[in-house]
Amino acid sequence: MIWVNICGCHRMATMASDKKKSARKNGDDAAKEDRKAKKVAKRLAKEAKSSEELSAVWSLPPAQLLRFHSHTRLTDIDPASRPGFDGDQDDGEKFIANSSAEIANYQRLMYANGIHGDPHRVLIILQGMDASGKGGIVRHVFSQVDPMGIHYHGFGKPTAEELEHDYLWRIRKELPSKGWISIFDRSQYEDIVMPRINGTYPEDVWKARYAQINDFEAEVASSGCAIIKIFLVSSKQAQRQHFLKRLDDPTRYWKFDPSDLDARERWDDYMEAWQEVFEKTSTSAAPWYLIPADNRWYSRMAVSELLRTTMKNFNQTWPPLDADRDEALRRLNAEGNEH
Repeated sequence: MIWVNICGCHRMATMASDKKKSARKNGDDAAKEDRKAKKVAKRLAKEAKSSEELSAVWSLPPAQLLRFHSHTRLTDIDPASRPGFDGDQDDGEKFIANSSAEIANYQRLMYANGIHGDPHRVLIILQGMDASGKGGIVRHVFSQVDPMGIHYHGFGKPTAEELEHDYLWRIRKELPSKGWISIFDRSQYEDIVMPRINGTYPEDVWKARYAQINDFEAEVASSGCAIIKIFLVSSKQAQRQHFLKRLDDPTRYWKFDPSDLDARERWDDYMEAWQEVFEKTSTSAAPWYLIPADNRWYSRMAVSELLRTTMKNFNQTWPPLDADRDEALRRLNAEGNEH
């Protein structure tokens, strides 16, 4: 009888000890998870601080300085100016490198959240006259970004298939998925400007597209997509120099098209057409930013700042583990013991 009581007491003591160990283990696991959470939060805060420090180089935010307003005249903008930045090219290139690293961090965060259903995503529309630097912006601003989650598409003359559909059909096909960044080199605005310049459609047709595009962009923005519309403001003199470089370098011949000279001859008509585009389609949901582009390092800086601050303002955190962590570790550890 005594022996039974002793055994019972031993079992009770063992059970109590196991409970303490389990509680201690659970407490340790909770503390470990808490430390991990704090570490992640600290890292996110550090990235936010880095982004704020980068923004501090501007006397005023580009989103404020470069945004189109009702009084803005495209032809009044000095293409060689550098609104909001007093540094030189070396300073600008250092900024681009640092900002690109931050953009890469925010892009990975946005992509991870997109996998879990978060609707945040970004659409960047790049417009400008030929040789205004659209391609260079893509290469420099996104130099450190993981290709996974980035989609680039250049819109040229509509194909036969595209002409069989509404003009927005080909645009919708290329919109970013959740967590992605899409970059449009030219866009739906070509379907207003080119018919206007070339007279390929009646005026009432292309003029109706202002309201159609506004409705379309409002729909896209309301679904969680930030739209950043960029027009690179270049000068005829700078364009001429870039054309001459293309004609002097066999490795750049492919960039030159005689039709570029035809467009150049109608420069003023294009400026007038784009002015009306900005007046009709710069909205709170999808504003236009007019960026001086003769100093290409400056235009790359400005686009980088607009994109980085847009993504930062999503205020995202890393998504939680969508699995039973303890069970996953148990299975992996058991697998390790087998070997």
